[in-house]
Amino acid sequence: MKTVLIVDDEPASRYALRRALESRYRVVEADSAAGGRSLLLSEKPDLLLLDVVLPGEDGLSFLKWLRAEGYDLPVLMVSALDTAKTAVEALQLGAADYLVKGFELEELRQRVANLLKLVGLEQENETLRRRVATEGHFGQMIGRSAALRKAFELADRVAPADSTVLILGESGTGKDLLAQEIHARSERNGKAWVAVNCAALPETLIESELFGYERGAFTGAAQQKKGRFEQAHGGTLFLDEIGDMNPVTQSKVLRALENRTVERLGGTQSIPVDVRVISATHRNLPLAIRDGKFREDLFYRLRVVTIELPPLREHKEDIAILAEAFVRLHGARLGRTPRLLKEAVKALENYDWPGNVRELKNAIERSLVLSRGEEIGASDLPEEVLLGASVVPKGGGDGEDLGLKEKDFREAKRKFEIAYLLRQLAVHRWNISRTAATIGLHRQSLQERLRELGIRRPGQETPEDEE
Repeated sequence: MKTVLIVDDEPASRYALRRALESRYRVVEADSAAGGRSLLLSEKPDLLLLDVVLPGEDGLSFLKWLRAEGYDLPVLMVSALDTAKTAVEALQLGAADYLVKGFELEELRQRVANLLKLVGLEQENETLRRRVATEGHFGQMIGRSAALRKAFELADRVAPADSTVLILGESGTGKDLLAQEIHARSERNGKAWVAVNCAALPETLIESELFGYERGAFTGAAQQKKGRFEQAHGGTLFLDEIGDMNPVTQSKVLRALENRTVERLGGTQSIPVDVRVISATHRNLPLAIRDGKFREDLFYRLRVVTIELPPLREHKEDIAILAEAFVRLHGARLGRTPRLLKEAVKALENYDWPGNVRELKNAIERSLVLSRGEEIGASDLPEEVLLGASVVPKGGGDGEDLGLKEKDFREAKRKFEIAYLLRQLAVHRWNISRTAATIGLHRQSLQERLRELGIRRPGQETPEDEE
């Protein structure tokens, strides 16, 4: 049975309200805001009937306190004051409904029933959302592995909290999709969503993009322009690849986060901004801090909550359901009903996907476009998937597989040469003649060097030209 708390200083009014509701609900009463506050803790009511005029702390002040403390139970304001101003103020403070005394008791019962029904539906939706997140769906993201479910659950919990979030993960893991879904599940949904790719903007432009500028601030600034912080006012600002931001801009972003104000280039006025910041990076930020490339204080300011998305090679059990989803997506767009054969799924699961989910999605689209029928077999997949050799060797970005961390020069040179030749061969689908022509070697010289380095095409004893 649901519990209704009545807070009203008039005994006759409380009696009438209780008699109207006690056949359907458990009713508890208080004659002041202080008494109501005490019963909130002990009785945990499902709905509050609150009088506007109370001795000491009035009903509107009590309502304001309720919302500030995080109580989300519905509040039905009851008052003898038939003024629009009071009703509007109550609704703005978070009241769910407003009744003027003199109402019919049946109307009261109906209002209470509707509010409790709405609460039940909201709780049901919340339960459903959490179940969907744990079962492998989070907005546009799909995955049933333990690692992804953990990320989805954490994102779902932090979404309504308005906290700053840092999303970590390799390129192509879906950091932008996760950020968008956090925004969609927050109180800021429906407000501005502004995304900035810090890696895509030149150092000379990123500051003006984020903070805007005044007319005449620099050559070409013909008129005033609002920055992304101002554009995102009331909503969410997504700073993608924040690990690529230069130190000067980092300090200004830190100041904006701490002071909740920005200053346009060429301006002197501090402009208040109400923005939730979600950032993402594929960089190792602690390493960047150690190398003096990223501010430690900004790092701690951004990572109030940290969510890490695993690379696809670490949750290969999700490849099959992701691939099927992409087949349906691209098939619908092309007006087709294709299906993946088991041999194709097995080949997809055997590949390491250095480009992660983005690479998988693109590979499925390519296979679907080039396939002759409605069945996609292994032969329709990109060759690097079949061969298990990426076009771009893993770790090349940090120099780990290129030999740059080797102390011995000859070993470093050998590793670099292997990585370089593997990349060129993959680009040219292991065609020796085309590869040799591209890198400026004779075909026989390249073959000799491949033998010396022990480089063989997967599945063959020696490299051969493709016909």
